[in-house]
Amino acid sequence: MNQTPSDPAYANSKREAGATAHPIATIAATILGSSLAFIDGSVVNVALPTLARAFDASPADLSWTINAYLLPLGALILLGGAAGDHFGRRRLFQLGIVLFLIASVLCAVAPSLDLLLAGRGLQGLGAALLLPNSLALLGASFSGKERGRAIGTWAAAGAIAGAAGPLIGGWIVDHFGWRPIFLVNLPIGAGAAWLAARYVDESRERREGARLDWSGGIVVTLGLGLLVWALTAAADPATPRGVLLAVLLMGIANIALFTWIEARQGIDALMPLGLFGTATFAGLSLLTFFLYAALGGLIVLLPFVLIRVGGYSGVEAGAAMLPLPIVIGAGSRLMGSVAAKLGGRLLLSSGALVVAAGLALYARIGAGDIDYWRNILPPTLLVAIGMAICVAPLTTLVMGSVDADHVGAASGFNSALARIGGLIATALLGFVFAAGDSDALLLGRVHAAALAGAACSAFAAVCAFALIRKPGSG
Repeated sequence: MNQTPSDPAYANSKREAGATAHPIATIAATILGSSLAFIDGSVVNVALPTLARAFDASPADLSWTINAYLLPLGALILLGGAAGDHFGRRRLFQLGIVLFLIASVLCAVAPSLDLLLAGRGLQGLGAALLLPNSLALLGASFSGKERGRAIGTWAAAGAIAGAAGPLIGGWIVDHFGWRPIFLVNLPIGAGAAWLAARYVDESRERREGARLDWSGGIVVTLGLGLLVWALTAAADPATPRGVLLAVLLMGIANIALFTWIEARQGIDALMPLGLFGTATFAGLSLLTFFLYAALGGLIVLLPFVLIRVGGYSGVEAGAAMLPLPIVIGAGSRLMGSVAAKLGGRLLLSSGALVVAAGLALYARIGAGDIDYWRNILPPTLLVAIGMAICVAPLTTLVMGSVDADHVGAASGFNSALARIGGLIATALLGFVFAAGDSDALLLGRVHAAALAGAACSAFAAVCAFALIRKPGSG
């Protein structure tokens, strides 16, 4: 699922929030709107083998069906939240829904892979507008305990949507093909837009003299796009190595330029560099990137392998992923109280190690032995338990690692970083998809990817243990 632990902090508003006249309708609108992003963040994963056959897709093409969505979402989500504060949160929320629905229709009728990728990119742009503003609307419409309950309801619904996406998508693909999976969005989005227009109050937080960091948003998007293209194309031996190196260096140069721009933007920056003044925030950022890179790779790769090698149906592959959202959702509430007693450092480092152990166990999968109960469920449960241990402490520590004026920026950056980690991991999966029709070669590369994911998670654990400090110790 595409929901990350720091997302709820988008709801923090610097102004005193009042009570809304339509609380149930407001919650329903934001849940339905954000469900579009959560469902489409996972539903395409179970359709990858079908899309590969329908468009005779190359390994790079398969990666781009995911990354065309993740790239604008990860790069522009901060700008989408800032635009909502500036122009109006309800307005940007509705604009995001409209863009998402237009893009969904484009995906459903796409006669070529190029148009499908264009639709996926437009979906990512819509999600970058509606996701942060759905939570900002909750923050502006509720206060005190009511705000906490509203955000908790939103988060629970997001977990359900993320869990339902692969299951529903798999059933649709099995019975009707891949195109209808995008049409499911239409009634959901229409309901969200109608509720927002009729019942949700407009809100904004326009600081005098505030400017949107358009230059930072454009440069970081271009830089990430170049990096992702280079990593994806590297799996194709036909791509000239000189071109790859040139594009990679241009991507790195753009990321460096983005850092320079953010230093000059000061309080208007999408990524205030002052956030990295503490070792704790730096450690949390490294942990988030590497942990969610490992998780993002798993969410894309496991259904593909189950369908391609294990002969699973789409709905079976979707159901195989259910332990992840269920255990994470159920365990996160418990770990919230445990984190208050034990502290986040121990929980985050131990949780990341559990995830590493689970990912390493996927290397046991064999060509003739993809038995769910013996070789799929145990490592999946370990990954889910490890993530459940991490989610609540990560949320708490991100919000507590900076001063009150920077909570929104810190949690927004952490959310974007989680998605960018998944984006980079998916780009590298082109090396796995490049195995072609050879199941033996594919499984060999799956084993390598599982061990690489385990190494990322173990490194995340080291970062947490080495850099996270007790509150007040810097």
